Amino acid sequence: MEGPDYVEKPIESQNSHDVEYGKTVSSVDPLLSGDPQHELVELVNMRRNDYYLPVADEEKGPDDFRKPTSEPQNQYEAIRLNSLGRGDRIGPYFADGQRRVDYVLTYHIQKPDTVHRKASHFAENGFMRRLRRSMSMRSSRAPLQPREDPEVEAQEQQSSYHDDDKRFRREEFEKKLLEMGLELEKDEESKIQGIGFLKIHAPWNVLCREAEFLKLKMPTKKVYEVKQGNNIVEKIRLFIHKVTAPLHPNVDSNRPQSVKPLSHPFSREKQHLFDLSDRDSFFASKTRSFIVYEVLKRTRCTKAKHSAGITSLLGSGVYTSAYPMHDGDIAGAQTENNDRKLLYEQWASYSVFYKYQPISLIRKYFGEKVGLYFAWLGVYTQMLIPAAIVGVIVFLYGCATVDDDIPSMEICDPRNNITMCPLCDRACSYWKLSTACGTARASHLFDNPATVFFSIFMALWAVLFMEHWKRRQMRLNYIWDLTGFEEEEDHFRADYELRVMQKKLRQDDANPKEKVKLTCTDRMPAYLTVFVMMAFMITVTFAIVFGVILYRITIKSMLHVSSYPAARSNIRATVKTTAAIINLIAIIILDEIYSAIARWLTKLEVPKTEKSFEERLIFKTFILKFVNAFTPIVYLAFFRGRLVGRPGSYLYVVGSYRMEECAHAGCLMELCIQLCITMLGKQLIQNNLFEIGIPKLKKLLRRRKSEMDSEQEEAHNKTLQRYEKDHLLGPFVGLSPEYMEMIIQFGMVTLFVASFPLAPLFALLNNIIEIRLDAKKFVTELRRPIAVRAKDIGIWYNLLRGLSKVAVIVNAFVISFTSDFIPRLVYQYQYSPDGSMHGFVNHSLSYFNVNDFQEGTAPLQPMNLGYPVKFCRYKDYREPPGNSSQYEFTKEFWAILAARLVFVIVFQNVVMLMSDFIDWLIPDMPKDISLQIHKEKILMVELFMKEERGKWHTAGDHYDPDERTPPPSPNSHSHVQPRWRSDPHANAANR
Repeated sequence: MEGPDYVEKPIESQNSHDVEYGKTVSSVDPLLSGDPQHELVELVNMRRNDYYLPVADEEKGPDDFRKPTSEPQNQYEAIRLNSLGRGDRIGPYFADGQRRVDYVLTYHIQKPDTVHRKASHFAENGFMRRLRRSMSMRSSRAPLQPREDPEVEAQEQQSSYHDDDKRFRREEFEKKLLEMGLELEKDEESKIQGIGFLKIHAPWNVLCREAEFLKLKMPTKKVYEVKQGNNIVEKIRLFIHKVTAPLHPNVDSNRPQSVKPLSHPFSREKQHLFDLSDRDSFFASKTRSFIVYEVLKRTRCTKAKHSAGITSLLGSGVYTSAYPMHDGDIAGAQTENNDRKLLYEQWASYSVFYKYQPISLIRKYFGEKVGLYFAWLGVYTQMLIPAAIVGVIVFLYGCATVDDDIPSMEICDPRNNITMCPLCDRACSYWKLSTACGTARASHLFDNPATVFFSIFMALWAVLFMEHWKRRQMRLNYIWDLTGFEEEEDHFRADYELRVMQKKLRQDDANPKEKVKLTCTDRMPAYLTVFVMMAFMITVTFAIVFGVILYRITIKSMLHVSSYPAARSNIRATVKTTAAIINLIAIIILDEIYSAIARWLTKLEVPKTEKSFEERLIFKTFILKFVNAFTPIVYLAFFRGRLVGRPGSYLYVVGSYRMEECAHAGCLMELCIQLCITMLGKQLIQNNLFEIGIPKLKKLLRRRKSEMDSEQEEAHNKTLQRYEKDHLLGPFVGLSPEYMEMIIQFGMVTLFVASFPLAPLFALLNNIIEIRLDAKKFVTELRRPIAVRAKDIGIWYNLLRGLSKVAVIVNAFVISFTSDFIPRLVYQYQYSPDGSMHGFVNHSLSYFNVNDFQEGTAPLQPMNLGYPVKFCRYKDYREPPGNSSQYEFTKEFWAILAARLVFVIVFQNVVMLMSDFIDWLIPDMPKDISLQIHKEKILMVELFMKEERGKWHTAGDHYDPDERTPPPSPNSHSHVQPRWRSDPHANAANR
């Protein structure tokens, strides 16, 4: 049969009532017709609801492409079939109810010029037009003909030009998709006003071609038995799996496999190896959408000024959104069983919060990248259980031993009668040490010998967590057939291609043959902007923290001179709590601002690929959010109380603001309060409340805009098609926000855990809720993401590993410099007369002569103690007044400083050594997985050898593997025939 690839012919629909017999619709490309009037007629008469199906003259191979004919009017001619109905089957299918919708593109509907000026447009400007016309008629005796406003008409023409340009680019892109073998169907009569839908279906030959090109591993007919390991670790794991059987979800894919099919990269030449009995289910829905997405990324529009792919078309508004469809609904009596409904029941429901996640089903529905995130989150949450238990034990130990803590008892004993120096200038008076009894007892809950053990435990816990995740990741790679998978080079981003094209146009005259790419010189202005902006934003964070410091200093002075007794009774708690809340509010606001700025800065750098863009964005966002969250905590832990000076020689900032000092029990209690409020506030407000409240607020606003109540909206949603319902869902913006909040939480748990042993418990409770919140968001509130393949969590693992290393150093400094662990240890073993802690409080306080106050800094209203105050005490190791070197550091200060530095070095090296030993001791890959991978390779070789022997047996000859002749070298001109084992029956027949 001869003729063009695309011909005019009547098309019969799958359903008899959808057929227009005897009608043919010819589609001539408006871009190529050359007749403007004909183009306008075509646009006006274009049908709204149609699909495009390429029709070939003869059956082509799966890898054949549609070739254009020589006649311009038929270059991309396709049959355009009008769909008379929206289909009786409401689901992810074309109007025929048979072909599955694998991907959806949406766009603003192009309106014909005759209906472009709507009545609403006239109603909006009608009053002003009538007024102008009336004034004109009054000023002229002759009636004037009504004319369009030139400004409005120019705006309409400009808008129409942009709409036509977008439509032409859409048509070109869709014809390119037809060339690639995809099948398209349009729906411009949807119930969502102003939105048109382009549904894409990948037929079997396209799926096979792309699966081979992408080297997708698919299961073969060959299955083998999966044997569990015999070592102690595997037996313990199987025992735990049996004991926790009630905690596993009721999902078949989540149960351990006794048999596993061999997987092999798909090949059309070896289709007989694969089980193709059910072609509809051979490629899962997430695989089909991934294949279509890859085709969309490779398809380019070339008639514009520069080559544009789907990313550029989305960015320029040619298409408004692109997404794969969900499998079906999740509720309703008539809802068919599907993976989405199963995920909602067994994963996204709060009633199953105590169960494990169905990771295999998550991967099957959302893809490997999303599956790895939730697998990592599950492992992290699971590992928080022992950390939370140990943290609670440490806290309970502090509660049980608070009455036996000798320093606390000495502070609370009023018989000691220790008068302390004022905490601020003029407004503050002298005070008794016994009034700090509550703070001292509370500090012991977190500052006790058990916290040192807990810090070491958490450092090793972080290493065990990382090793456990690596082994879990290897196991998932084996189960999901990702062994040997290597990420291919990603496609260039649209912004990068545009910049390269602009540079190429500028350099064409100089050296047209030179390959053009963006160099560091081209990006230098962007790099300088990034550096300056990052430094500026970090400075803003420091300035806000400094502002909170000034707030604490000011409010403390104001409360001291307040006339309300209630305000003066609890000054410390009021200042600490309000300052922590202000820090929390600033952190939450700056987090949102920094996220937007980091994305803008990353776009300025014009990264080449999406992977590079994502990594640069993650790095900038992490730096800004980490500094934003931990700057107040670092100040409390390492700087507050150390940049104070001493009575009579205090350090002042911004004129007369005296730097604040810690309470006698140290700054650890304030650090604990700041950590607690920041951690709980970020988790409850920023993570959970925002994730729950913002979708509900958007839904409420959409309902008010549509002027429908909940019942009417529910009834309206039941009439929508699946792709229309998915369009109303929120777009998927990636996993970076989810990972980022967990990374910051991991930093809270590990970095300052010595000051807050309950941090793992709060993180555990938050993650139990977070998993279900994220699950519900992914299943019910977001569009289905592209099933991107990945074998690890990428740059996030490096950030976790870096945080775990930094945590060892930070906790060493917290124990050494923030807590009183080292001073108590030095006093007990070097200065105590009886080897106990009796006398430690008096040993840690220095004397100050009140006559040595600077002018204008002495208390205005000295405390009425019944006797004049000559000396006051302050926490430091300095020489007493009257000494030849008064107020200088004593030898005890230098001894304690040396002990602190020695502890940091010893703690850091011992814990690092233990961590490296654990890392070396535990292999990254489980032994049973390595054996199974080796077994798979052997079985695959046997399968191919069996196939080859079957081929030779069918041909009548048998290849002798023992008499193989090496292949000729490339330089050899002789043709060496292989040696075959002759078939006696064939020889007899020949004779």
